[in-house]
Amino acid sequence: MIIVHHLDHSRSNRVLWLLEELGLPYEIKVYKRNPQTMLAPPELKQVHPLGKSPVLEDGETKVAESGAIITYLLEKYGNGRLQPARDTQDWRNFQYFLHYAEGSLMPVLLLGLVFSRISKPPVPFFIRPIARLIEIGIQKKLIGPQYKSNAEFLEKHLAAQPWFAGQEITAADIQMSYPIEAGASRNVFKDRPHILKWLETVRSRPAYQRAIARGGPVAFD
Repeated sequence: MIIVHHLDHSRSNRVLWLLEELGLPYEIKVYKRNPQTMLAPPELKQVHPLGKSPVLEDGETKVAESGAIITYLLEKYGNGRLQPARDTQDWRNFQYFLHYAEGSLMPVLLLGLVFSRISKPPVPFFIRPIARLIEIGIQKKLIGPQYKSNAEFLEKHLAAQPWFAGQEITAADIQMSYPIEAGASRNVFKDRPHILKWLETVRSRPAYQRAIARGGPVAFD
């Protein structure tokens, strides 16, 4: 039996969604974040040394990192599903967006989240005005332009095709779902109709909805 070590409000919902799309039976072991720090509990370090989620167990096999888990599940259970034919442009796009999601897009969003909080409690009130000026400067000169360039890139890509790797949904779309939902929650993709249409289509999929029902919704703030 496949076991997903699942941290609430985390990227591991993508693994649940993939399992639902593939129709594979699985169990969930849920871990709750510390409500004050929002950090993962120490019990996760008994599963993986970094104490992060998701981690998938399949018999004697243990796999960490969303992209690696997705690749493992497709190779073992996919039978060609949720991936394009090899040696095609769709396949190259598939490979690209599997890595772009966490390698390029998510770091920008995390940086934006960090700097959006530097002027907020528990920062001492007498430091907040200075922290706010730093926050505004970083957002204007660094993060804002990165948001814009990534949004323009994704909007142009989805204007040409409905999914990230062609005319059909693939696991690349599953991998991209978390950063796009995170960005949408911060209005990074406002006035980007093709991105928002893609997100609406994703959320309407029964397998996606079943994954959210089992794993719980994700709070991005």
